[in-house]
Amino acid sequence: MSGRLPPALERALALFDEPPSTPPDTTRGYLDLIGAHGSPPSGVAQALMSTRAVPVVYERWWRPLWSWVAKGGPAGPSMADEHRIVREQLALTQGHTVLDMACGPGNFSRGLARVVGDSGLVLGFDASTSMLDKAVQETDESNVAYLRADATALPLRAGCCDAVCCFAALNMFADPMAALDQMVRVMAPGGRLVIFTTCQPAGGSPALRQLLRRTSGMWLFGRTELTDALRERGLCEVGQRVAGFTQFVWGRVPEPAP
Repeated sequence: MSGRLPPALERALALFDEPPSTPPDTTRGYLDLIGAHGSPPSGVAQALMSTRAVPVVYERWWRPLWSWVAKGGPAGPSMADEHRIVREQLALTQGHTVLDMACGPGNFSRGLARVVGDSGLVLGFDASTSMLDKAVQETDESNVAYLRADATALPLRAGCCDAVCCFAALNMFADPMAALDQMVRVMAPGGRLVIFTTCQPAGGSPALRQLLRRTSGMWLFGRTELTDALRERGLCEVGQRVAGFTQFVWGRVPEPAP
């Protein structure tokens, strides 16, 4: 494949656990490891992400409006705050490799690419072809590689990423804990993780969680469900910030003792 792919896609392939058995389709500007055999959407929310219309309005209208409401209106953190929280919690430097899980149209991938510089690499994973089409169209940064793959079966080798983020997506995965396992697996010692997702308000009814899951396919995570999950997977420096029906959670993979 050497010489036939953009440099960022070549660099992404070098991080795979095993080379693809057949050359992946790159005709749309990203590595497609799913093709026509992807899993059906987990619910209405995820199905909307695969339409042609939502990616067009996602970054400017859909995502800010949804987040504004879910985070509690003007009292909650803004989109600019989200980008700041990603940068601060991931503590990125030049040369880092970052996984942007469920990258959508690349609204975070592009900013991360500018932070890690030409020597770094951002891997934007998503399962939606329409989202990835938009991401490729909007991205000028040469150190971003977009890939279409299953979040619960990432092709990357263990420990190859210095940082991982997953914003406004974990709640739409059919099996979020399996996806979390994959995120932790690919993180290097000292690597940092930050997630923005749903959170059940204090005193909320379990019936609300069941109703949301049944009607939309979305998870409403319990107040300590994800922080407990990060600790169970061995992460340290685990933290959380709750805003309305949302939360930011983060943690770091411990480094080996000297």
